[in-house]
Formats: sequence, C-alpha cells, structure tokens
Amino acid sequence: MSETNTGWQHYRKSPWSWIPTLYVAEGLPNVIVMTVAVVMYMQLGMSDTDIALYTSWLGLPWVIKPFWSPFVDLYKTKRWWVLAMQALLGSSLAGVAFTLNASFWFQGTMAFFFLMAFSSATHDIAADGYYMLELDEHQQAWFVGIRNTFYRLAVIFGNGVLIPLAGMLQLVFRNELAFTWSIVFYGLAGLFLAVWLYHAYIMPNSEKGNEECGAENVEFATAPQDNTSNAVANSKLYTLNSQLKEALQSFFTKFPLRETVFAMLFLLFYRFPEALLTKMCATFLMRPGSEGGLGLSPQEFGLASGTVGLIGLTLGGILGGILASRDGLKRWLWPMVCAITLPDIVYVYMSFAMPSNLWLISLCLFIEQFGYGLGFTALTLYMLYFSMGQFKTSHYAICTGISYLGLMLPGMLSGYMKDSMGYRSFFLVVMGLCVITFAVAAFVRIDPEFGKKKKGNN
Repeated sequence: MSETNTGWQHYRKSPWSWIPTLYVAEGLPNVIVMTVAVVMYMQLGMSDTDIALYTSWLGLPWVIKPFWSPFVDLYKTKRWWVLAMQALLGSSLAGVAFTLNASFWFQGTMAFFFLMAFSSATHDIAADGYYMLELDEHQQAWFVGIRNTFYRLAVIFGNGVLIPLAGMLQLVFRNELAFTWSIVFYGLAGLFLAVWLYHAYIMPNSEKGNEECGAENVEFATAPQDNTSNAVANSKLYTLNSQLKEALQSFFTKFPLRETVFAMLFLLFYRFPEALLTKMCATFLMRPGSEGGLGLSPQEFGLASGTVGLIGLTLGGILGGILASRDGLKRWLWPMVCAITLPDIVYVYMSFAMPSNLWLISLCLFIEQFGYGLGFTALTLYMLYFSMGQFKTSHYAICTGISYLGLMLPGMLSGYMKDSMGYRSFFLVVMGLCVITFAVAAFVRIDPEFGKKKKGNN
C-alpha cells in the first residue's frame, strides 16, 4: 500500500501529471470560440463576412489580456487563477447551451462566448505563468512540444469530435440545429467541471506560484500602512500601479529599441497568412460546391480537418520541440518559417481541382497542418525567449496579446475578401502574402544557445 502511495505521490509531483490536462483546458475554449463557433454560426445561416467579423471580435480578450495580467501576478497564486477560470469556463459553456434555443440566440451566445474568451485568456496567463515558474529553461524547451501537442489534441477534440457529434445529433433530431448544438455545449460544461475537479487535486500547490509576487510584500513594507481596510486597499493599489509601470517599461526596454521593434513586428505578422486562412478554411471545406466549397459533411470535416489534419499539426509540434531543444531555436528558425508558409499552397490546389476524394483532401490538410505545427514552435519559443527575466508572466502575456492581434485583424477582413473575390483568388492572395512572414523573420535576433540542453540537465 505504501509503495502504491509513493508511486501516486511521485506522479502528482511530475509535470506529466498536469501539463497535458492543463493545455487541453487551455486549447479547448480557444477552438470552441474560434472554430466550432464558426461552423455553428454557418449552419445557423450566417454569411462568411459576418462569421469572420463577429467571431474575430471574440479574439479581443486574448489581445488585451496584458492589461489585466498584473492582477494575475499580484493577487493569489497562478494555481488559484487556473482553477477559478476553469470553473468560469464551465459556466459560460452552460450559458451558450441555454441561450441557443432563445429568441435572442445570437446576442446571448455572443455574450457567453465573450465571457468564455475572457476567462480563457485569463486562464492562458495563469497557465503559462505556472508553466514557466514550475519548469527550468531546458524543461520549458523540452515540454513546449508536449504542451503544444495536448493543446492540439484539444483542437482535434473540438474539430474532430464536437463538430461530427453535432452532425450525428442533427441526423437523430432531424436537423434541429439549435437544439443539437445546445446538447453539445451542455456536455462541454460537464467536461470542464471534471477538469476543474481533477486540477484542484493534482496540480502542485508549491510556493513557486508566488515568486513573482515577492515584490508585492516588499512594496507593502514601504507603502503607507495602518490597520484599516482602506490602508490595505490603497497599499495594494500602490503596488499594482508600481508593478504595472515597471513591467511595461521593462518589456519595451529590456532589449535595444531596434531589436524590440523587430520583435514586435515578428510577433504581429509571423502568422499573417494563417490569420487570413483560419476562418475561411472551415467554410471552404463545408460550403456546397455551388458556393465554391468542397461540400464536406460535419462528419467528413471532422475526419479530414479535425482528425487527420490536426494529427499532422500535433506531429509537427512534437518535431519542432525536439529539434529546438536539441539544436536551439536559432538553428531551426528558417526551416520553421518555410514550414508555416509554403504548405498553404494546398488550398490553391484544392480550390482549382475541387477534389471529391476524402482521403486526398485529408492528405492536403495533413501536409498544411504539419507545416503549421512545426512552424508555430518558432513563435512559441520566441515568446518564451523574449519574456525571460523579471515579470515573465506579464511579458509572455503581452507577447501572446500582440500575436493574437496579428490573428484578429486579418481574420476580421478575411470573410469580406473571400466574398469579394471567391475562394480561388483569395487563396492565391494568401500565398502571395507569405512573403510578409519571411520579411519579419529576417530581422529578429535570437541567442544561438536558447533552448539547447545544458550540461547537468536531464
């Protein structure tokens, strides 16, 4: 019995016990808001222009999350924030399910999707901060492929299970679209309750979660204090303002101005072609042939894009983490740039050839997604690299906010562009714009040793 308990305690202390489920919980709300919502609104009769515009707005919380990331640094622990946001995510999923059958279904679902996005963005801050504080630099580089893998598995679940499940329920309930989607979202609410309970028990409750809050106690010692609640509140406000100013100032001054400008451009434009593709991929695959799409059913979409394609994404992410941890990010930057851009050509091919063979479509999606998974590793590691030092949680949140802005703004225009020129011309334009990714990657500076395994690390 004691051996069993010892083994269980060892499992609880291992990063393997919480990294996989933590990044499933981080990825699932994102894919629900950004992809599952696209398919749901398309089935409920919205145009591509409206879908791209409104669902891109849902990305706003990820863009502006740096503004409240200091609260996550200063109040409570990263673990507390993770658990609180997971409970709120479960509530917002139940809210979407409840309002889908109401007369105000669009306004209601959008409101709860925004709550979900806000909770998920805050969860991202806490989860990434917890990850960086619990692991050393080499472990971060090694586990980046693992965390991206389980993040992508959440995406596979969203696209490869939830969308086909909705399609099967629509067959059972004779195309009662709103009702079937509400069943799916009630199930998701229950799933997040289970994840919340698991993490409440399994995630290490160490003091590491308070390391970046150490400055809070120092500031309190120097700020005016007495025994009244007002003095305590003023002291916390004093600390917050001080820490926020210091975090923002250090973010933009930790490197020379020229290097900082190129870093911001890299974060903003590295995924520019992918930002245009993201919203229109799903509609291209599922719109009927009369509208220029391939006409896949939800079940076929789940297999081709949500399963085969995302397996490619997962394998690409694993390979990227292995290569970067072995040779460093700088060594593999240009292969990763090529990987995230050039495979987009498969959409040009499909828009002209209009293949009907599901396995051929799946192979095309596998190639494109494998490249994206490999190339995305460069962005993830670069954000970790730029965030090193004090206030790493806040700095990483700023980096991801800038990166999400680079997804949000092109995504808002993608539906209008597609509706104006059609899928074929749209995909050709996307390929031409891949030159932007090459341009911004040419000027970033990276320490050649970053990410490499150091002697003494296991």
